[in-house]
Amino acid sequence: MLYALAHFFSIKFFGYITVRVGIAFFLSLGLSLFLMPRYIRWAIAKKANQPINKYVPAHEGKKHTPTMGGAVFVVSAIIATLIAGNLVNLYLIGGLITIIGFGLVGFKDDLGKVLSGNNLEGLTPKGKFLLQIAVSLIVVGLLFVMNFSTHFYIPFLKTPLFDMSYMSIPFWVMVFLATTNAVNLTDGLDGLATVPSAISLATLGFIIYATGHLELSRYLLIPHISGVGEVTILIGAFVGALLGFLWYNCYPAEIFMGDTGSLAAGGFIAYLAILGKSEVLLILIGLVFVVETISVILQVGSYKLRGQRIFLMAPIHHHFELKKWAENKIIVRFWMVAFLANVLALITLKLR
Repeated sequence: MLYALAHFFSIKFFGYITVRVGIAFFLSLGLSLFLMPRYIRWAIAKKANQPINKYVPAHEGKKHTPTMGGAVFVVSAIIATLIAGNLVNLYLIGGLITIIGFGLVGFKDDLGKVLSGNNLEGLTPKGKFLLQIAVSLIVVGLLFVMNFSTHFYIPFLKTPLFDMSYMSIPFWVMVFLATTNAVNLTDGLDGLATVPSAISLATLGFIIYATGHLELSRYLLIPHISGVGEVTILIGAFVGALLGFLWYNCYPAEIFMGDTGSLAAGGFIAYLAILGKSEVLLILIGLVFVVETISVILQVGSYKLRGQRIFLMAPIHHHFELKKWAENKIIVRFWMVAFLANVLALITLKLR
């Protein structure tokens, strides 16, 4: 809307991406802060509570905490983007499709859990997996329609290693699946997934902006992709909405994001990593999510192969809970790890 008005009335101020990022950020932050308490009251009245897994330690007190808060911050981010973004930009449209698509998969899963009152209900693992693949293929298909570059980059090199061509399809789908499920696994403590997601999005936002900026991409020796910078409007909106959600999600949480939020956030992070040619760098950008996922893989693999567990419980944040770490101490330390990992990721941009 603002972009169209800027062109129609020749208002240069609203034509700048940085200005519209700021507008989208504060719009979504305000919407999230406004809508979240109203949703919380409605969810409590409707008993839309988070069913707690009986195997999770010491979380009995959270069984009355409402869930699906992710729906509120997703809607807030979308509304702010519709106001501030250039809606004819296909990269921006792809981002919206990603957030809405994965958010709907998570919403369906959350709804099943809430209605059944059982955290193990909802979508079956196979059904959830297939729906995630379907959304991933839609987004990847859109990238191919746009003739998006299929070159494969790694940190520290300014030129691509090779052209993945059609092999980019399974590779990008794998990036989507790995990232969405990694963020989903991390969402187990109050604010644990929220802040690392916001930090990762901020880092990727800088990379996306630099990728879409001719001079900045030349200076940093990263690939230039014309038009991709418009996606930073959606990034700003999503980060603002997440911060509004964090106001109520920080310890002790009044609301959980549920799979609706974690899958939407994970899918969007994956989409940005693909746009910014940062699929490999995503390992560092999303280090907390990677560690959480690896802890589950190691735990399951060790138990199947040796009949022994490596951790007291996986994902690893539950291990620290059973080690008697205070919940807020675990959360803040994980936030610190996420921040430091993202600082290192940004440093690599100039080491080429």
